[in-house]
Amino acid sequence: MGDVLRSPGRWRPASWIGLLWLIFCGGAALATQPTPGTTLDIDEAIAFSRARIGSMPDDVVLRDRDGRDVPLARFRGKPLLVNFVFTGCFQVCPTSTRDLQGAVRAMRDRFGPDQFNVISIGFNQPTDSPLAMKMFAAQLRIKEPNWEFLSPRAEDVPRLTGAFGFRFRPSPSGFDHTVQVSLLDAQGVIRTQVYGDFSAEALGEPIRRLLRGMLISDTHTAADFIDRVRIFCSVYDPTTGKYKADYTLILQIAGGVTFFVAMLGFGVGEWWSQRKARRRLREQTA
Repeated sequence: MGDVLRSPGRWRPASWIGLLWLIFCGGAALATQPTPGTTLDIDEAIAFSRARIGSMPDDVVLRDRDGRDVPLARFRGKPLLVNFVFTGCFQVCPTSTRDLQGAVRAMRDRFGPDQFNVISIGFNQPTDSPLAMKMFAAQLRIKEPNWEFLSPRAEDVPRLTGAFGFRFRPSPSGFDHTVQVSLLDAQGVIRTQVYGDFSAEALGEPIRRLLRGMLISDTHTAADFIDRVRIFCSVYDPTTGKYKADYTLILQIAGGVTFFVAMLGFGVGEWWSQRKARRRLREQTA
């Protein structure tokens, strides 16, 4: 699995859970045995998913909770988190979506409420209708801004799930599927896939890197600059599960700039003193 299921140096409990959940979702217990040929191959599913990194999904038109058409391209311009669910799931989909909600709240508390978007897509069509997605969001009490619950048309599901590297198979308990979140950059390109562990650390760090990359190029106003500095100086605190301010790097940069200016001033002063001394010497010998 490499680094997609663990953090550097240690295995996280959530990563073990993610590994166990990776190919299972449904209302039955883990002991349920799916019929032959319906389970997913973990290695193949991961390889299929990771192969989509660096690609841009097609601009598929989906429907929001009120049945209105929403093109995928509408979410370009900001980082985007995308996950797939089916509303008939009683265990993993609700639990993983709640985990995602906790991470989103932690990231927005620190990064700001309008720095990225989130969409959850119902892949079990036509069951995951706009109304079903609306009820799913209401059941989980998800009211976060910039988080949409969308329904593709049945004919678009294979193309959409394939573009995001999302695998699913019918099983006696509902569906076996990858439990993943895809992170897209502001241009709509998939930059990373996160499996199982939907913590603020696992999702926040790649988002923070994207936002830090926009620090200069997308800064147009003083408010934009303040937002970027806040993002730049945010670090994850594992004891609280939230992000906090860390201005160490800014202080180090300021110290380095101050030292450089001081040394430059010293050098200019020495050069000017020597120049004046040479001038006086020439005048005395003239």
